[in-house]
Amino acid sequence: MRTYLVTGGAGFIGSNYIHYMFEKYGEQIRIINVDALTYAGNLENLKDIEDRSNYTFVKADICDKEAINRIFTENEIDRVVHFAAESHVDRSIREPEVFIRTNVLGTAVLLNCAKAAWEKEDGSYKEDKRFLHVSTDEVYGSLDEDGGYFYETTPYAPHSPYSASKAGSDMLVKSYMDTYHFPANITNCSNNYGPFQFPEKLIPLIINNALSGKKLPVYGDGRNVRDWLYVMDHAKAIDMVMEKGRLFETYNIGGHNEKQNIEIIHMIIETLQEMLPDSDPRKAKVTKELITFVEDRKGHDRRYAIAPDKIKAEIGWEPETMFKEGIRKTIQWFFEHEEWMKHVTSGDYQKYYREMYRED
Repeated sequence: MRTYLVTGGAGFIGSNYIHYMFEKYGEQIRIINVDALTYAGNLENLKDIEDRSNYTFVKADICDKEAINRIFTENEIDRVVHFAAESHVDRSIREPEVFIRTNVLGTAVLLNCAKAAWEKEDGSYKEDKRFLHVSTDEVYGSLDEDGGYFYETTPYAPHSPYSASKAGSDMLVKSYMDTYHFPANITNCSNNYGPFQFPEKLIPLIINNALSGKKLPVYGDGRNVRDWLYVMDHAKAIDMVMEKGRLFETYNIGGHNEKQNIEIIHMIIETLQEMLPDSDPRKAKVTKELITFVEDRKGHDRRYAIAPDKIKAEIGWEPETMFKEGIRKTIQWFFEHEEWMKHVTSGDYQKYYREMYRED
């Protein structure tokens, strides 16, 4: 039975990946999920699999060398899938040190622990060991509005403390591959959306606010462009890179779904109007009048767009979920998990939300 160590598995993408893996492999694999359970880590995301005999949760900080080393010492880890990261740009502008610690130091700790567990006396590594570092398209900086794409060869040009910290972690992984021939891959992905996403990110924030009749905050002119990917398509891509990707390579994972932020908001409003029954009192509240333009984010990148040519050519992966379908699936999930949303939008999140968008 192959054992996977998944870091940040209680977060948005990590929890979806764990669900995907158990749906695909069932009892053939074992997953150890290590998560510090910061504000975005939520064990409710994994309630339906927490009693599986081939699943283990460990509450630990990836910067804690003793805790991470213990996991490798007590288990024969075959695969590391490294999601754990601070990931919200707004938070990185306010607290850059937190991002540097988790994203750079935490990645270094994981690399060192995996290397120590897998390396043989002659400097080679135990057979069939792999480390996959999950990164972001934001490390590449910003594109012109009128064209161009990010490729694996695009020079790094991060503009926020978040993207700079992820660029730093990417460089660490690259250095271990080059210096130690460490068996790793890097994936750089476009914006994800789907179930279990913490509502500080655009799509769940807009869905939640619209259903509550609250303002829909839009940075600047709303014309910043992102490439959107349904999270389960990302989970499939990660699994395929892990099993079919060439070692030491970077693979860009993109959705070919470029949308302006304001387009996304209009689409969510229209889809909610379609999906809410006439008898639901919330339907009357969901209108374009809720859209409120706010001061632009500092250093706000104008456009991201990934060219996933390499992963398609070498591995055969391409996105399967069209954006309109993905938005409907996401909204339906939120309809069916309103208690989940109530739980994650209480307490510290509400305080953070008020500070970030200057609401009383």
